[in-house]
Amino acid sequence: MRPTAPLFKRRIGRRLALTTKQVNGGFYKGTGSGSMGWHTKHGGYVIDPKKVRTYVVPEGLKDFKLTPFVTKTMEPLRGNFEGDPKGGLSGERYLEKWKRENGMD
Repeated sequence: MRPTAPLFKRRIGRRLALTTKQVNGGFYKGTGSGSMGWHTKHGGYVIDPKKVRTYVVPEGLKDFKLTPFVTKTMEPLRGNFEGDPKGGLSGERYLEKWKRENGMD
């Protein structure tokens, strides 16, 4: 029998994605976003219209039966900071709330 650690390093370890800590300093993973143009020799950037992503909205989207998970009728909530001149930015208010929710140390 063989231990599982060498098996992991030989077979499965090759299939996993590389991270910047596993390779030398010249490796840059990037974000997968791609370029939309190229840099000029004078420091500018030229955008190529063929490389720019365009999204086409399907027809009949307003009459679509499914809705997003977030309701469209919800109004934004406002905090109630009566009697506090600093409003929501008060450090005292934050500490009071923290002590109420987490208890005293």
